Amino acid sequence: MIEVIGVRFKQAGKIYYFDPNNLSIQLDDDVIVETVRGVEFGRVVLVNKLVDIEDVVLPLKKVMRIANHTDKQNVKQNEQLAKKALNICIDKINYHRLDMSLVDVEYTFDRNKVIFYFTAEGRIDFRNLVKDLAALFKTRIELRQIGVRDEAKLLGGIGPCGRMLCCSTFLGDFDPVSIKMAKDQSLSLNPTKISGLCGRLMCCLRYENDSYEDAKRQLPDIGEEIHTNNGRGKVVGLNILEKVIEIEMYENQNIIEYTLDELIEDKIISVQ
Repeated sequence: MIEVIGVRFKQAGKIYYFDPNNLSIQLDDDVIVETVRGVEFGRVVLVNKLVDIEDVVLPLKKVMRIANHTDKQNVKQNEQLAKKALNICIDKINYHRLDMSLVDVEYTFDRNKVIFYFTAEGRIDFRNLVKDLAALFKTRIELRQIGVRDEAKLLGGIGPCGRMLCCSTFLGDFDPVSIKMAKDQSLSLNPTKISGLCGRLMCCLRYENDSYEDAKRQLPDIGEEIHTNNGRGKVVGLNILEKVIEIEMYENQNIIEYTLDELIEDKIISVQ
């Protein structure tokens, strides 16, 4: 095991592990760390955490220092410069008539690089754009193409539930989401009902998926024949969350509701 701290560089960004370097670091402290992109400013979201060595990339980079007032002012200046760079880049994109949409601009902490995030339908030849930007900003330029989910994460917004988007508030990573999850939860397969602002399947389809899968393993299938204390019948309905089974009796076509616990107690269904 190795002791680490967890640092985020964006509000809902991925958590990266660093060596605390014997510093007295508290939760929500701002710190200066060295990354593959260079020196960066981040916020501590995990402290004094012990993780397996296999879960970290060695050698683990150390925290350089706890951020001071000057560092925080530098971050604010970078944000202001990024806003100006955004407008300049949009003008250059229009000038070169490139079929791309600029989403965000970010300065690295040491201003050694400016990163432009954009979306596009296909590959874009932006070599002339990079030359123009490099001449204007006198620093390294990176144009990074992102997907629609990443765009929603950067821009934020309000989802169909009326809350701020999960990806822009707390989701560090995008977990795989499949149409099977919507089917297992008996949701409408209408794309407008199960898609988020990004146009892809909503991330929240995954939240209760494990509970549905666990319940479905225990519950009988629709149409399955069941021998109950009231006679034989077939399953015609399931309430997966409450684990209630509706059984239509063969003898009189009455529909009787049973809980899973009742069927297990009567040894009609065995626990899996």
